[in-house]
Amino acid sequence: MMKRLLALTLLLFAVAQPATADSQHEELKRSIIKIYTAAAAPDYFNPWALLNAQQLSGSGAVISGRRILTNAHVIANGSFIQVQRHGDARKFRAQVQFVSHDADLALLTVEDENFFDGTRPLKLGDLPDLQEEVTVYGYPIGGKSLSITRGVLSRVEHQYYAHAESYLMAGQIDAAINPGNSGGPVISDGRIVGVAMQTNHSQGAENLGYFVPPSVIEHVLQDAEDGVNQGFPEFGAVTQSMESPAMKRAAGLSADQEGAMVVRVFEDSPAAEVLRPGDVLLEVDGYPIAADRTVEWRENQRTNYHYAVDKYHVGDKLPVRFSRGGEVHSANVALAATPPSRSLVVSEKYDQRPRYYIYGGVVFVPLNMNLIKRWGKNWHSKAPIDYLYARNQWSDEQHRELVVALKVLPADVNLGYHDWKNWIIRSVNGEAVADFDEFAQLMESNEKPYVELRDDSGYRMVLDAAAAAEQQPLILQTYHIPQRHSAGLFNTLARENTDD
Repeated sequence: MMKRLLALTLLLFAVAQPATADSQHEELKRSIIKIYTAAAAPDYFNPWALLNAQQLSGSGAVISGRRILTNAHVIANGSFIQVQRHGDARKFRAQVQFVSHDADLALLTVEDENFFDGTRPLKLGDLPDLQEEVTVYGYPIGGKSLSITRGVLSRVEHQYYAHAESYLMAGQIDAAINPGNSGGPVISDGRIVGVAMQTNHSQGAENLGYFVPPSVIEHVLQDAEDGVNQGFPEFGAVTQSMESPAMKRAAGLSADQEGAMVVRVFEDSPAAEVLRPGDVLLEVDGYPIAADRTVEWRENQRTNYHYAVDKYHVGDKLPVRFSRGGEVHSANVALAATPPSRSLVVSEKYDQRPRYYIYGGVVFVPLNMNLIKRWGKNWHSKAPIDYLYARNQWSDEQHRELVVALKVLPADVNLGYHDWKNWIIRSVNGEAVADFDEFAQLMESNEKPYVELRDDSGYRMVLDAAAAAEQQPLILQTYHIPQRHSAGLFNTLARENTDD
């Protein structure tokens, strides 16, 4: 009799187990969200206008605080966002609570609290070991049914994030992440261990997807606690590898010492208080730096030493060790917010309108990646060579930003220049231009009969100031342009003048 009862108990247990697992899986699926975004990006070829609105979709997951975690590129430039639960036909209006374009992450909220009924906030887990299986949830290719794919974690290291060209840790799995999958959670043991981000379109690459790992997600969630986006802090030093034995000896390193050679320190950066060009960075936050500029962040796994910097927040003090002339020093670097750009070409921005200024029918804009990428997916080869070359130039106090005569709207005042376009300007009436705001101020305050613009090669454009002022209203009317400059441009200038 006892044997029969024991057998019956074991049978009931065996039957109950799958049911419990199935119910947990259904509960998890209920927390996977489909996101619909109506997005109208600015037209940087016609900076007063918008491109045609697009209907986009992506995925997300419910986390603590009645929030939805997704990718920033899913909701970038979004004017209307809706969310939908798995198995529910209703759509709810959502708002962006916080966005980190650098990390390609965003947090959404829904005013209607009924949306979260029946959902369970998913918790963040630890990154699995290599070769462990993970599951990706989402709505690829715009489908209405939830897609569940499995892959193996094959690599974790720094990668360029396609959305904002930032350089952060990323996980790689052997499963393709298709459009619509973006923002969906990567799950292991019922916890979020990543956010699906992008796929590898390189020639020969098959079924390779990348996701935002827990270390980056945690950093963004902490940053979001006060609602102020400070982002990842700047270290402020440019380094190169030291795999050359001659370079090591010349820097005064011993045979068993390794590190990264400091080749540039930005004057207004945190590192400027501690480091000089020619120093060798030996350790960051206790992580020894190898000659190839990597650190061992996990046993037998290496990545760029910025992994250690990225764990910190703005205002934190980062411990470093470095060698100067063969002597080893220790110091703390007080980390600061990353500036908009260290390059003369500002990185791509979202959720903001372009700046522009029109004078005498000539459309002037600052040079940035938004403009360069208007040449399409092949912008690397189709954009003007001067634009591409400028991407590799550092900005400084004298040249913070480049100004471009984007195109000429043909009129009597600009005869002789109708075919000029994509022309980089360096001076106005002989005064060097440091950035776009300064350029606009020089143009606006001109009291001479002519405005003379020059480039680095000495070529010049000369415009009659009186004719430009007289013909401006007709030019705007003819080309259906609502304003002669972007909103807020001269409000900024007025504030700067008041401060002076």
